[in-house]
Amino acid sequence: MQEIRMDSPQNIVLEGRERATVTGVTEVVSFDENEVVMETGLGMLTVSGDGLHVEKLTLDVGELVIAGRVDAMLYTEGQGTRGGFWSRFF
Repeated sequence: MQEIRMDSPQNIVLEGRERATVTGVTEVVSFDENEVVMETGLGMLTVSGDGLHVEKLTLDVGELVIAGRVDAMLYTEGQGTRGGFWSRFF
């Protein structure tokens, strides 16, 4: 089992399924209009929906704001894809 880091507090504020503010974000792994995948201190968090876009990203304080229709949020264990292309390739 993987160790969970608690470097910074994890908070999620969802405003009317149209705007989500997430703190404790360490890296945005991928994003498009249907899904935003991020690494947090509590594991990988995937936000799914429609018309999603990153409204604000401040990694030095670990804050991400997503706008659009939010349909689901899912935590999974494990760390993100660190090290770029070559670490994923090998």
